[in-house]
Amino acid sequence: MWPVAWVAMRTYAPYITFPVAFVVGAVGYHLEWFIRGTPVPKPGEDKSIVELREERKLEEQAGKDSTQVLSLKDRLEFSPRAALQRNRP
Repeated sequence: MWPVAWVAMRTYAPYITFPVAFVVGAVGYHLEWFIRGTPVPKPGEDKSIVELREERKLEEQAGKDSTQVLSLKDRLEFSPRAALQRNRP
């Protein structure tokens, strides 16, 4: 009798284990949310990071004259010498 029971448990273990694990996980998930409660939003999280970055960039650009930019030749002087000025005489 015991060998038949062991074979049956070994054969049907996946069919029994998955639903049990699913129920235990669901109960744990809901229990955790019940203990924690609803999350309180922080005061600074009304806007996303992208929106905050765009606003900061616009504020930085508001005080500058957008017609005064460096020429491309001036920008090349700030680049690393090893990468971009290798073939220059």
